Amino acid sequence: MKKNKKISVEQLEVGTFIRLPVSWKDHPFLFGSFKIKNTAQIEIIKGLGIKDVFFDPDKSDIEPVTSDNINTPKTDEHTLAALKEEMLLQKSEKIDQQQKLKRDLKKTEQQFTRSVAMMRSMVSKVSSRPLNAVNEAKELISNMTNMLLNSDNLGLHLMADAKNDEHIYHHSLNVTMLCMLMAKELGWSREEVEIIGIGGLFHDIGKLKVPSTIINKRVPLTTPEQNFIKQHPLMSINFLKLADSFPEEAKPLIANHHEFLDGSGYPQGLKADKLDKLSQLIAVVNEYDNLCNGANHNKGKPPSVALGLLYKNYKTKLNTEYISKLIKMLGVYPPGSIIELSSGQYAMVMSVNLQQLLFPNIVVYDQLVPKELAPIISLQDEGLSIVRSLPAAALPEKIHNYLNPREQISIGISQN
Repeated sequence: MKKNKKISVEQLEVGTFIRLPVSWKDHPFLFGSFKIKNTAQIEIIKGLGIKDVFFDPDKSDIEPVTSDNINTPKTDEHTLAALKEEMLLQKSEKIDQQQKLKRDLKKTEQQFTRSVAMMRSMVSKVSSRPLNAVNEAKELISNMTNMLLNSDNLGLHLMADAKNDEHIYHHSLNVTMLCMLMAKELGWSREEVEIIGIGGLFHDIGKLKVPSTIINKRVPLTTPEQNFIKQHPLMSINFLKLADSFPEEAKPLIANHHEFLDGSGYPQGLKADKLDKLSQLIAVVNEYDNLCNGANHNKGKPPSVALGLLYKNYKTKLNTEYISKLIKMLGVYPPGSIIELSSGQYAMVMSVNLQQLLFPNIVVYDQLVPKELAPIISLQDEGLSIVRSLPAAALPEKIHNYLNPREQISIGISQN
């Protein structure tokens, strides 16, 4: 990796990747670091009143010449002024759009947080007031179903990290929302969407019966501990026996969410002919979320890697139609993915529009832009493309801290 160096603005050429040594607010460009696309940009840079810029050889198409006397074609002053004014206007509009998107993300995050609180309350009531708990769950699922079925313009957003004592609730909501969304995409009935929704909410409730010393253990579990934790689906069913109003149709998918088609799952080792379509669907989504968030004491994988592992390694274990549907629905780069752009910059996928899967909204690292003002942009609008997906650990620490990849991947659904 070559070190960045200062070069004179007189040496700038189309294809050089530079960093401007001025505040983000003091120039008309969307980023403080970028590859020069045309000669007009060079003239605008010269008009900023600076003598030097930082040159990045690794991200540039060419090396700048050593002479300070490059003959750059001139753009007349009137055209240049109009171009600069247009760029400033576009930058202002972008900032407004980004602030709106951030407000929308915040709103979705608040809705998700409220759902976590509701779920915690419902679980606490299962023992003491089971009828209330089930009725509240049915109301929550009914409201979510209304949103899913009545909107053709849904987005998936990356949510805040789960607190240590809330991982079970975040995981259960992730599974619930993705299962319901997939059921909708598969053309299932409203009743089936709601059944898999309420089953998803309570599928891991049995883990509350597993000692925290096992759940939070940092070293590999012993064989007896593994066998004990593998009973949690049946513990969930036993827990729900207290609530006689809980839908019977949802119980099989709770009992079977770790069963695989080839009989290698648990706790009963059932095969495909014993697993209904709801059980097969929740098994796919549950495995995906566990891969992302490091269940069973394994380190979490980036979302795009988790999808790749599902596709490659689970062909005999999980319903391949449902795996393909999940990949198609989330896109190649789901929320939470760390990516490298065609510009050489790093970014994190914040949200995807389910109608525009190839063009997610991303937050881009730029050391000259304050973190709180980091632009959330659409790939479609900026003409950028994704080169590759990266594990968060591959990022330099300062970029990692700036983008703040979530340790736990939680997904919120909203109407765009």
